[in-house]
Amino acid sequence: MWGALSMLLVLSSSALSLDKLNMCMDAKHHKGEPGPEGELYLQCSPWRDNACCTANTSTEAHNDNSYLYNFNWNHCGVMSPQCKKHFIQDTCFYECSPHLGPWIREANQNWRKERILDVPLCMEDCHSWWEDCKYDYTCKNNWHKGWDWSSGVNKCPEGSKCRKWTEIYPTPEAMCEQIWSNSYLYTTHSKNSGRCMQLWFTGPNPNKKVAEYYLNNAQQHQSLALTTLLILAVASFSIMKY
Repeated sequence: MWGALSMLLVLSSSALSLDKLNMCMDAKHHKGEPGPEGELYLQCSPWRDNACCTANTSTEAHNDNSYLYNFNWNHCGVMSPQCKKHFIQDTCFYECSPHLGPWIREANQNWRKERILDVPLCMEDCHSWWEDCKYDYTCKNNWHKGWDWSSGVNKCPEGSKCRKWTEIYPTPEAMCEQIWSNSYLYTTHSKNSGRCMQLWFTGPNPNKKVAEYYLNNAQQHQSLALTTLLILAVASFSIMKY
């Protein structure tokens, strides 16, 4: 009996992991499931072979005050092109990536039912993003909440003031982890490590292997935990018999 139960739990865990390797989160503009999108626009084009975003979403990701979220990048003056490039890549990654399953969590928000949490970003991505934005300005460290939306687009809240990027985010780590409520986790892994997700890439999507690595680790921990529970249950059952 215990052997059959153990096998069933392991098989269920494996099936769940396979699902998480190729999925779209339940959010405002995501497709129900990933698939080819040959016409993805500019910085979203790397995902065209297998994407959670549509062509329209990829186009809007490049626009200021797009209909996606009515978010104004220029809330503290015009954002520099080199800085904005990273936010477009960030939007494409969020909207298009089919390999975020290990980090998808429930979200109690009216515009999405799921979000990502602690996605491990490659060190180069965080550092280049921060370097290219360090002469820009913003008034908040968490861009997910706390804005003044009374005009229909985000404005700096009353009492805040625009400050230099490096005052709000003194390090690349602070920026990557704070700006979207810990959606991203800063790591010291490099792009060739296979241990971190890349916001931008050319050629085949390297993030699938990264997702596989973290899923396999999670599955091993889950299997160990299940085995421990089964051993404790058998021991408890044996004690009760006698």
